[in-house]
Amino acid sequence: FYTENGEQLYECPMCSLTCTNIQILEEHVDLHLEEHSFSEGGNIRDLELAQWLQTEEDKQQRSEEEKREREEFKKLQRQYGLDNSGGYKQQFLKNMEREVDRGRMQPFEYHKRKADMMECLAFGIDDGKTKTSGVIEALCKYYQNENKDVRHVWLSTGVDHFHSSLGDRGWGCGYRNFQMLLSSLLQNSLYNDCLRDTTLIPSIPKIQSMIEDAWREGFDPHGASHFNNRLHGSKAWIGACEIYSLLTSLRIKCQIIDFHKPTGPMGTHPRLFEWILRYYSTDNEGGAKVACTSKPPIYLQHQGHSRTVVGIEERKNKTLCLLLFDPGCPSQEMQKLLKQNSDGTSLKLLRKFVGSLKEKQYQIVAIDGVLSLEEKAVRVFTATL
Repeated sequence: FYTENGEQLYECPMCSLTCTNIQILEEHVDLHLEEHSFSEGGNIRDLELAQWLQTEEDKQQRSEEEKREREEFKKLQRQYGLDNSGGYKQQFLKNMEREVDRGRMQPFEYHKRKADMMECLAFGIDDGKTKTSGVIEALCKYYQNENKDVRHVWLSTGVDHFHSSLGDRGWGCGYRNFQMLLSSLLQNSLYNDCLRDTTLIPSIPKIQSMIEDAWREGFDPHGASHFNNRLHGSKAWIGACEIYSLLTSLRIKCQIIDFHKPTGPMGTHPRLFEWILRYYSTDNEGGAKVACTSKPPIYLQHQGHSRTVVGIEERKNKTLCLLLFDPGCPSQEMQKLLKQNSDGTSLKLLRKFVGSLKEKQYQIVAIDGVLSLEEKAVRVFTATL
């Protein structure tokens, strides 16, 4: 457009400034463009920097998460004995060395106990040093004369109590409970045939090998892979599934029953108690106050620990009370139950009322006879499905 004087004017397309000279306008527009490209470049650089910072932060976060996960995993491995820090033998020797260092054990005793342990491990048998026998028989006698609180009591066939030793303290409860179950089965002629190769109580490393053999037969492939198919030489905790696989591989008929949530007030499990009462009282319903049954004990598992149920009381006030052998209870305590003049105070070690079992979940393994070879083969087959 033109001025009043007829002079041509040029308008900047970017800011509406008018110039009389085209070159000046071009220079002016170039300045705009340079400024724009600089600020755009700045934006690009800012964006790149922000993206780079975000990427670095993400990397850092990922690496911290991975580190945390690795530490958690190592903690779990340590907790469940899968950290390659050795097994029963290594722990036994390390704990004995510690006892010698602290002056609680003489060097000659260390060498004697080491030789004994090596011999037992070579033969695959338990040394029997943590065993207490005769408790069930003593309980039978005690209950015959007890007439204060108990209306009926049902007891398993004889069971030897085994407690954890220097070699398995902190992780051996599942193995010790298996030894208790087995001690009872060995006293019951019904199981002679399936246990003809297991006439003595096996050591913990031997039990680990027996579970590995059960896995090789095809039992519990999922559980086997959790342990990387290897227990021997580790401090791995075992639970109901491993006990089930081991018993079934020996042709012992058993079942796992889950009590996966409380069934009573205050987080209690009355149904667990009722199930155990049915187990013992079926075929033993006579009027006798004390029923010394032919039933094997029951393996009882909860998160972090397992025990062996050896009987159940029905009290005069209609409540139920389990009798448990705990592998954490030392033999000096268990031997108090053998005293003839026992007034029953030592029974506190065994008694667990409904209000005492308040874990979120429990699992039991209950034994019920013998499997034929065909039935065992079916169980192996269904385990792999």
